[in-house]
Amino acid sequence: MQIIVDVPNYYLDALHRAPEDFAQEAKLAMAAKLFEMKRLSSGMAASLIGLDRVTFLAQLHRLGVPVIDLPEDELVNDVDHA
Repeated sequence: MQIIVDVPNYYLDALHRAPEDFAQEAKLAMAAKLFEMKRLSSGMAASLIGLDRVTFLAQLHRLGVPVIDLPEDELVNDVDHA
């Protein structure tokens, strides 16, 4: 399946982005949001956009998406039992 989005050139000009850079950024944003919504695992999200999992996870901070999204008590419990 493909998703095609028409992006007028003036958006690229306003964002100072080359078409390829904008396309990669849009793919990353989509995958990050699906990961944040817990619709995809980090591995699936990374694979969807052609990145390895570690690279994908390293990019999440730029988009304000936490890598670990657990309530504090669950995180403490996980660390205690690691």
